[in-house]
Amino acid sequence: MKKSTFWGLLIAANGLLQADNGIWLLNEFPRAAVKAKYGFDADDTFLKKLQLGSVRFNNGGSGSFVSGDGLVFTNHHVGADCIQKLSTKEHDYMKEGFTAASRATEKPCPDLELNVLLKIENVSEKVKGVVPAGASPAEAGAKRRSAMSAIEKECADRTGHRCDVVTLFSGGQYHLYEYQKYTDIRLVFAPEKDIAFFGGDPDNFVYPRWDLDIAFFRVYEDGKALKPLQYLPWSKQGVKKGELTFVSGNPGSTGRLSTYAELELQRDLSLKLNLDRHDGFIKALQEYSKQSPEAARVALEEIFGSQNSYKAISGFLSGLKDPKFMEKKKAEEKALRAAIAKDAEKQKLYGGAWDELEKISRDYAGFYSSMMVFENMPGQYGTLLPIARQVYRYAVEKQKPNGERLREFSEANLASLEEEMYSAAPITASLEEAILAEYLRFSVKVLGDKNQVMIEVLGGKTPAQVAKEAVAATKLMNIEDRKRPAASAAVAGSESDGLLRIVRLLEPEARKYRKMYEDQVQSRQSIETAKIAQAQYSLGGNVYPDATFTMRVSFGPVVGYKDAKGKAVDWKTDFAGMYRHATGVDPLVLPAKWLERKKFLNLKVPFNYVTTADTHGGNSGSPTVNTKGEVIGILFDGNIEGLPNRYLYTEEQARSVHVASQGIVEALRKIYQADWLLKELGQ
Repeated sequence: MKKSTFWGLLIAANGLLQADNGIWLLNEFPRAAVKAKYGFDADDTFLKKLQLGSVRFNNGGSGSFVSGDGLVFTNHHVGADCIQKLSTKEHDYMKEGFTAASRATEKPCPDLELNVLLKIENVSEKVKGVVPAGASPAEAGAKRRSAMSAIEKECADRTGHRCDVVTLFSGGQYHLYEYQKYTDIRLVFAPEKDIAFFGGDPDNFVYPRWDLDIAFFRVYEDGKALKPLQYLPWSKQGVKKGELTFVSGNPGSTGRLSTYAELELQRDLSLKLNLDRHDGFIKALQEYSKQSPEAARVALEEIFGSQNSYKAISGFLSGLKDPKFMEKKKAEEKALRAAIAKDAEKQKLYGGAWDELEKISRDYAGFYSSMMVFENMPGQYGTLLPIARQVYRYAVEKQKPNGERLREFSEANLASLEEEMYSAAPITASLEEAILAEYLRFSVKVLGDKNQVMIEVLGGKTPAQVAKEAVAATKLMNIEDRKRPAASAAVAGSESDGLLRIVRLLEPEARKYRKMYEDQVQSRQSIETAKIAQAQYSLGGNVYPDATFTMRVSFGPVVGYKDAKGKAVDWKTDFAGMYRHATGVDPLVLPAKWLERKKFLNLKVPFNYVTTADTHGGNSGSPTVNTKGEVIGILFDGNIEGLPNRYLYTEEQARSVHVASQGIVEALRKIYQADWLLKELGQ
């Protein structure tokens, strides 16, 4: 690797030899650097095993095949959406846990999709080649989106697989990801939430930690347990101090390549607004939960999701508010720009990118709040409002040519969209009322009480009144009543339905601001961000793209650290520490069987542990493997010190947190007596 001429790219380029930085593409993994530092060659065979043995959960997580009979291993909090939907007032599997007595009693998830990555193809030239010379950024963006939809459709029609064109470097590259898609997914085992999320929100993103954040599912195909192309065998020995680990999964998003101006926009506007949004949502649902035990049960997963997001965003913001952190980013950017300026040709090609991105950020700041309220949030609040908008947009978009549709409604995406839109998962009307009311309340707070659209939506009533009336007047609780308006734009546009009425009122503004984003922000960013990536490559930088909820591989050893006070934090926790940490008061309450069967446990067995692997949201559920490709744990969290790694990797204190494979075996054998499951795992 060519030596970088500026210190700011030390981590991105040569710093790999000093730090385990990187969420690496499978087809651009830094084998030589890993071998030089650790003496292990992560060759094509090893990486292919990780690729085919790993799975992506369409609800935002990761997992892996761990047996030849389609057994899938993931986090409890990744599987919780299914677990919650399968629960009832009589059988609360979140509280009680679930163990299938036989394969016949494994419970089908109502709307879960898993993807296995089969192939990656660089289609950058196909996407960029459709843009004529002299096209405006907006015209170029539209051409590229149309080309992406066409490539996906051709791939899906030819292979029968799920095909996604993924944008890397904000448009510097485009890769076609071909997946085998599975939709018959059944719950096999889940522990009680009190042990899966032991310590609750106060311990979230905190280490030391003692969580059995695991769940097992099984994939079926044609009514039979799947024989996967690859599965990752369970280690007999378990994790060991100091050993090199690999984490394969689907990190959701990062901002490593963001410019200083873009980080300022996040610090001063977008992160603050999203913190406020989650804060209001949490408070509204906590108030709703007080109505009854059943209300608390159905709201549990919504609250957990928002609490998790709130804490994560708080960590991101803490990094951006740290003057030293921001100065480091500024110095990094300054050094790169100075290195470019030394070469007249490079300066001509790349030098203006940072100034342009600063202008783009200013433009985006002018309408970010409206974009968030009208376009983003209706797909993020509850179940009914997102379904209503999906139904309406499905009807409108499907009548357009494939290349002119909104990207998520392209022909190749429709099958997955329909499965989600027509899900049979239970919906609680009173919960949806509370969620819709909070969306309307927050929207008025952000936009002001003079916003004409919100005035029309509310019609002089309170958000709570409008929400109650809208849910009472919707037919979308019923799947067949979703299909009727989805099949006709005319029906969707005129149906007397409480939620469709709200969607129709929001839609003109939503489309206006989405178009502004695509034309004035996204299309311009794709040009300028690509220049910066090209500039880094031109100076010898081996740069990886920011996360895109697609397959990446990270690595790092099992090693402790020193906290802010200089105190050594061990690489592992054990069962003894968990029992000491328990108080018997929520959220430090252990399930009854963990108290009853404590005497059978070896309390010194490792339970949770930490590594320097570079992981992020979406990696939850990723398998943690040793150099033999054996499962030695599962990624479920990061410590609070690691959250600013979203923007700039450090490993002094930042750590990824995993459940130890030997701790899982100990719990399955001694607490749950799940010998049949252990046998399938080869234990």
